[in-house]
Amino acid sequence: MRDPDEFDAFYRDAGERLLLQTYALTGDLTAARGAVRDSFIVAWHHWRKVARLDDPEAFVRPHAWRHAQRRHTARLAFRDKSTTPEVRAILDALAKLSVTQRKALLLTQLAAVSMPEMAREVGLPLEDAERELQTGASQFALAREIAAADIPLQFEPLAQVVAEVRFPRAPIVRRAGAARRRTHTTVGVVGAVAAFLLTGSLITDATGVHPNLDFEQTTAVEPHRTMDPAPEIVLTEDTLLSADQVSATLPGRAWTVRRTGDSSEGSGLLTSCQLERYSDPRGTAALVRTFGATPRKNQPKATVFQLTEASASPRAARKSYRTAMGWYAGCAAERVQLLSTRRVDGVGDQAMLLVLRAWNEPVETMTVGIARTGQFVTTAMSVVRNTQQPDARGAARLLGDAVAGLCTLPDAGGCVARPQLTAVPPLPTGKAPAMLSELDLPPVTGIDKPWIGTPPERAATNLAATRCDGAVFAGKFEGKTFSNNFTRTFVIPKAGLPDRFGLTETVGSLPTKRAVAFVERIRNRLATCAEKDLGTDVTRVSHRDGKNIDVTVWQLTTEISDNDSVSYAMAVLRSGTSVAQVGFVPSDDARMADGAFVDLVFRALDRLGRLPKPKA
Repeated sequence: MRDPDEFDAFYRDAGERLLLQTYALTGDLTAARGAVRDSFIVAWHHWRKVARLDDPEAFVRPHAWRHAQRRHTARLAFRDKSTTPEVRAILDALAKLSVTQRKALLLTQLAAVSMPEMAREVGLPLEDAERELQTGASQFALAREIAAADIPLQFEPLAQVVAEVRFPRAPIVRRAGAARRRTHTTVGVVGAVAAFLLTGSLITDATGVHPNLDFEQTTAVEPHRTMDPAPEIVLTEDTLLSADQVSATLPGRAWTVRRTGDSSEGSGLLTSCQLERYSDPRGTAALVRTFGATPRKNQPKATVFQLTEASASPRAARKSYRTAMGWYAGCAAERVQLLSTRRVDGVGDQAMLLVLRAWNEPVETMTVGIARTGQFVTTAMSVVRNTQQPDARGAARLLGDAVAGLCTLPDAGGCVARPQLTAVPPLPTGKAPAMLSELDLPPVTGIDKPWIGTPPERAATNLAATRCDGAVFAGKFEGKTFSNNFTRTFVIPKAGLPDRFGLTETVGSLPTKRAVAFVERIRNRLATCAEKDLGTDVTRVSHRDGKNIDVTVWQLTTEISDNDSVSYAMAVLRSGTSVAQVGFVPSDDARMADGAFVDLVFRALDRLGRLPKPKA
């Protein structure tokens, strides 16, 4: 049996101290009070394990701090007008420190931890943690215009504030913890009746008595009973990847943990593709860890990130997973190209692996693995400053390790079998998911400006056509009317390129037999073009056909005067009932690399399959 007396003693001893620390960390008493209360509920849930720890407070504190910061982040506009000017000045001075500096200062001033323990809790090597502490203490003393030796006295006004906070009695916390345990272990439990109200209200037990933190009892005016709020999920640092796991899947470097936190500091954005701090803004917990390695000779710089988020339900986690996938599958950052998309089977409930390349200097290759297991979504990502093809199998194993760390939690779902990679078409993005986007386009030599696409419009004119084929994607073809016919053009503005430079794609739908005939007509016209137009040379570069697909790529050179000619690339393709034509006109100084246009045409084929079937 779990010893309630031992827990109650721990609760009485540590409760007010943890509330003071959490209040000083966030400056938000409501968020701090709710987070500390819930952290003790979680502690009773896991009391068999927590009671055996040398310092149970070290288990409760990180949970309370993470959840208080999450709640405070959602209430950034909040400002408690009841605080005195002195308390507000102290909180403002603390707020000027970084989160890491603030944590280091509070751990050394308000918690009985050693320097190595402080470094572990802030997620830094000892030397870095000591430097952060020294900087934080100096800045705080400077802001308060005091000597460093007087820093401990600054927390006395905050202690007076938290001494007036009312908290539930230990038996009430234990009942909530027991209800949480039943929720996690028993299928079909609807919920337990709690004897306290939500954060910020007077808390009343069944006898009509409301407790406070120092356990004085006062008769309540009116007893209340409410349903226990949904238990919050606990994410601990041991659920994250370790440096050894990163080294095993990405060998050749001495990987170390650089930072661990809840992503509440700074912008919270790991890459330029990430749009928000969290993919689930209503999530219950989040942890982010950064790994680094000192490059050896001739090695490019590399970084590994892991972001794990917990949602309130599997449904919310599925939405969170789709949001995270959308950030990278539709990355809107300039000069970022999607290189490949793979499904990862055997890892969690859902998993994908994307490879992207950011072409701004220094060029970076991003390998992004995203997986969902139950109520958790985790992203394991490596960023390397090179243009080499990354190890996809190693990245899949790393993603599997990330999911395996979550599988011990009650709210996890599918775990890890043997990761299997399958190449799949890119995920649909934007308003025209069946057409190319800026994310698909490769760079051109000598140009550091981004591609910009025009909005898709009805294909009244087909700018992708050549004078050899004269293909039209409007009206009727062999008695059948084109459906879903759109066109768009991509250019690179402000790059000093000639007006004729650009890439155009035109798409449309026809019944299968007409679609096959349409593609064949263009092929036949290109095959005889050089004979009919002596000023044009035509070379077939690539060809593939099958039952449901047809692709042919040509290189053309056309004389436009005695002293000038234009070379360009053109392709016609079909996927089922969908047909498309892609044309690219380069300039002398702005060209795609060898093979890049052919690769782009096959990317267009992958996306073309999403074009709706022709209308009846």
